[in-house]
Amino acid sequence: MSVQTEETAHESRGLRLVPVLLGLTVVSGLIDAVSYLGLGHVFTANMTGNVVVLGFAAAGAPGFSVPHTATSLVCFLLGAVAGGRTSRWLGRGSRRRWARLTLATEAVLVGACAAVAFAAPHATATTYTLIAVTAFAMGLRNATVRKLGVPELTTTVLTMTLTGLASDSRAGGGSGHRSPRRSASVVAMAVGAWLGAWLVTDHGLGVPLLVAALLAGVLAVVASGRE
Repeated sequence: MSVQTEETAHESRGLRLVPVLLGLTVVSGLIDAVSYLGLGHVFTANMTGNVVVLGFAAAGAPGFSVPHTATSLVCFLLGAVAGGRTSRWLGRGSRRRWARLTLATEAVLVGACAAVAFAAPHATATTYTLIAVTAFAMGLRNATVRKLGVPELTTTVLTMTLTGLASDSRAGGGSGHRSPRRSASVVAMAVGAWLGAWLVTDHGLGVPLLVAALLAGVLAVVASGRE
């Protein structure tokens, strides 16, 4: 077997990136349910919504916080910077190793947040810690997903996904060839948000964060480098 064939076989071991990224989309729904419902109406995965929330907070709308939202935005950007540097370090090598290391880091960071939420659920420091660390983890992941370049699967935002789903459909005059992937992404986000909202409402912040960390950890173990 040639070296190239061995490398290809190595990259192919594990679950394809498409279902892995759909799993991460579920995690995003969980994370935003925790942050929006449990941390003062702030997003830590969906930065589009967060910019809007920052505008609400700056205008003095009740229920929103400039410090919370600014913390999320800044830490997300720091995570994206770290993800960009990581992609330059690992991106020229094995995609499988790169994806797995990034997801393992996300799992550890979100798991640490779960531990903090269980230990001190009502502390002010806990709120800022959860916002900062989950936003950093989402920035790191988003930078990695962007560099991996799997079409239609950003894992955190759906505006362009929904636009493509409608405009490229047969009703919109297109072929609809990517409709299953786009539809699966929308469903995955909704499922994660539903599960996260239920867990936050009935069990507090620690349980949904733990579920998110475990799911990210499983995906880190099984991810391959192939689309």
